[in-house]
Amino acid sequence: MTQGLLAVMVGLLALSVTAWAQPQPSVATLQERAARGDAWAQTMLGAMHATGQGVPQDDAEAVRWYRLAAEQGDTRAQYNLGARYATGQGVRQDDAEAVRWYRLAAEQGETRAQYDLGVRYATGHGVPQDHAEAVKWLRQAAEQALWLAQDNLDLMHRNGEGVPQDDAEAVWWLRVAAEGGEAQAQYNLGVMYERGSGVREDYTEAHMWFNLAGSRATGTLRLRAVAGRDTIARQMTPGQLVEARRMAREWEEAFEQR
Repeated sequence: MTQGLLAVMVGLLALSVTAWAQPQPSVATLQERAARGDAWAQTMLGAMHATGQGVPQDDAEAVRWYRLAAEQGDTRAQYNLGARYATGQGVRQDDAEAVRWYRLAAEQGETRAQYDLGVRYATGHGVPQDHAEAVKWLRQAAEQALWLAQDNLDLMHRNGEGVPQDDAEAVWWLRVAAEGGEAQAQYNLGVMYERGSGVREDYTEAHMWFNLAGSRATGTLRLRAVAGRDTIARQMTPGQLVEARRMAREWEEAFEQR
């Protein structure tokens, strides 16, 4: 679990500067507003310098603008500044500073910061390992519908890390993510129904979730979902198969209408 959480955290950092693409003023207007202390404009300039969109790519300049906005309490800038310290882009790599800025953003409700802080406590990366503290931050991110946090809360409840071991609670978080359309969670929920872990064993439900996961996933996960569906299908009656396919079809129809 620890390596998986850390890998996902690194992947999330890569998304940090592209998460809020939106129509924006000209560079000159942003620079004028930023010079007057507008934190939103400062954050946007930081993101533009980080990616080279509309301005020369310059990690040090990105950090400068992020810092100006972060010191005014802008949560997006605080998160991105933390990410810069975590990766050493435009600034000397410093886990303690990364955690400091993540915490400031997380305490203001920034979902990605809450998730990354939770991951760090789970893995002991830059902070003393503390599973209870990890659960605290992951839960806050999960309650804001971040599926990565929901999926990791499932793991922590299944493993009894930071919380009492509880398969039923694990399934609850898995279901939240699965109902949101996340293929990994759908596959894992299928496994829980197949094994009867945290729920009553139900091959019809398992087939439905494997089927849904297979239709969304790519690569290895898709192969595993299809294999799970086909394996369990050989243990089901024709009537159960018809019901499982009907349930998957109706779930898809309802999901598309959201």
